[in-house]
Amino acid sequence: MALVWVYGTLRRGESNHGMMRECAYLGQWWSPPNFYLIDLGEYPGIISGQQSVLGEIYVVDDTTMARLDALEETPQEYTREMMLTPWGEAFYYHYRQTCQGLAAIPSGDWRCRFVC
Repeated sequence: MALVWVYGTLRRGESNHGMMRECAYLGQWWSPPNFYLIDLGEYPGIISGQQSVLGEIYVVDDTTMARLDALEETPQEYTREMMLTPWGEAFYYHYRQTCQGLAAIPSGDWRCRFVC
């Protein structure tokens, strides 16, 4: 078992949340201001920066983690990294492709990418 922090389409109410159905939800949490949330169109990515990002923490098993790695195209599109959260160390997916010309989401919340 491991913790994972998700910030985009895996969050509750989003298109890929079904993958988290069997996982224990621990809560919402704003990251430290170490990122920028980037709008990639159908999904977001985070890169190093100076913004806090809103995400959700889940407890996942090895099978779910492998499915998440496949969804996130690890290690080609994203790398799996660790960060300290109020629940302990959690994995998250860090975007590793070129971001030039992509828009940051100023709110740091994927759900507020259009208006909040």
